[in-house]
Amino acid sequence: MKKLFFSGVLALCTMVAAVAAEGGEWLTDLDAAKAKAKEANKHVLIDFTGSDWCPPCKQLHANVLTSKEFAEFAKENLILVELDFPMKKEQSAKLKAKNKGLAAHYKIEGYPTIVMLDPSGKEINREVGYQPSTKAADYVAMLKGWIAKK
Repeated sequence: MKKLFFSGVLALCTMVAAVAAEGGEWLTDLDAAKAKAKEANKHVLIDFTGSDWCPPCKQLHANVLTSKEFAEFAKENLILVELDFPMKKEQSAKLKAKNKGLAAHYKIEGYPTIVMLDPSGKEINREVGYQPSTKAADYVAMLKGWIAKK
């Protein structure tokens, strides 16, 4: 019974890791992401999050940002950036200061805030907050709409 349980947990972890890898890595350096986006002609999606204290941030991550629909869309269209503002998770002083400066630059007033930049680095849209009833497919459709309006 224990073997079966652990085999199931291992299989689930492998699937989650595969989906996450498929969607691309989340960078923490916005400048590097902008350079990568310009080179690849992709948009930059910035997730301003409080990963260890913000319930809507956790729900957005669980319901959308780790979904297969989002991963497939991100792989083809986005360079992903996570700017985290945790309460308990350790971060270097340099990263904290950099993230704080970026939050001020983008005038972040609540978490989560998703900001999308075009390949040249210009902000094209943003979404503040997350409604748990929003399905991954609907969120991806919203992001596609942002790109299409550009």
